[in-house]
Amino acid sequence: MKLNIISQKIFGGEFLSRDEILFLYRNVSLPELMFLANEVRRRKHSENLVGWQIDRNVNITNVCIAGCCFCNFSCKLSESEKSFTTGIEDYAEKINELYKKGGDQLLLQGGLHPKYGLDFYRSLFSELKSRFPTLKLHALGPPEIAHIARLENKSYGYVLEKLVDAGLDSLPGAGAEILSDRVRKLLSPAKPDVKAWLDVMREAHRMNLPTSATMMFGHIETIEERIEHLLLLRDLQAEKPDGNYGFLSFIPWTVQSNGTRLSKKYTVLPVYPSEYLRMIAISRIVLENIENIQASWLTVGKDTAQMSLYAGANDFGSIMIEENVVASAGAKNRFDADGIRQAIIEAGFVPRKRNQKFETVC
Repeated sequence: MKLNIISQKIFGGEFLSRDEILFLYRNVSLPELMFLANEVRRRKHSENLVGWQIDRNVNITNVCIAGCCFCNFSCKLSESEKSFTTGIEDYAEKINELYKKGGDQLLLQGGLHPKYGLDFYRSLFSELKSRFPTLKLHALGPPEIAHIARLENKSYGYVLEKLVDAGLDSLPGAGAEILSDRVRKLLSPAKPDVKAWLDVMREAHRMNLPTSATMMFGHIETIEERIEHLLLLRDLQAEKPDGNYGFLSFIPWTVQSNGTRLSKKYTVLPVYPSEYLRMIAISRIVLENIENIQASWLTVGKDTAQMSLYAGANDFGSIMIEENVVASAGAKNRFDADGIRQAIIEAGFVPRKRNQKFETVC
């Protein structure tokens, strides 16, 4: 297989085959791969801009039945001394702090609570929007939507429509991990399967609900499974109705496993910067029909995130005023607004503050 032939396909914006992608991953040096990915980035984003935003993570509850072995944050309903559900006045305090810092979006992460159905989330979203009309809700994710649909015996589309009516603005790509049922059964035995994740996103795209996609890698998955994950995302994006948002961004991040059952059950090797940059570059090359690739500074740190901007990434994500789940497994990196802007400038780019739809904001 000749690199020059593959390169011509990349420069022409063509989709690569599975074999061509694996060839790139296994045989092409990192500098060459970063060059190819950076050319894709330059074609899609000719201006020297890197996006970032201000939002706040809030955990609706820590009760979850998914059983993810990489999570130190969740607990069972029976563990009353550990379990919590965020109250409306706590939300109000957190939102007011968010507004003072110049943000207007909440990333609401829920988990699979065995008793919280559609009415709970509709009531929560409606109350938040009633109190804070300009607030944007980037909330839940495919596993939560599939879980609610199962509890209610309703379709994914029905659940999404009711949540949008209540105030949902966009759907995160949470809970993707690796889109392989083999991996999911080992990592998250009670979490909805690959088909459910994809079907929820398919409905969201049909409704023109803005979405993102993620990948958590560096645990028990194979390289082939990483590539299959990317291909599933690319194929689903190709199905979206013309003019609809679909996946606005892709965020690959490295597993954080300190003190988790994952680290006790399996040998989890560190993901070194070179491997992370290779995945960023491959993602940029493969996901020709997804416009934005986000560097995960939270999990890889400032320096590697800056290098990612030369490997195909064009976004730095959010300052993440509050983040608990990944932090509880070892991620300690932090940025404020000045810090994230300065990191982008230091890397040789121009910061562009944006919203969830990747529109520039003041």
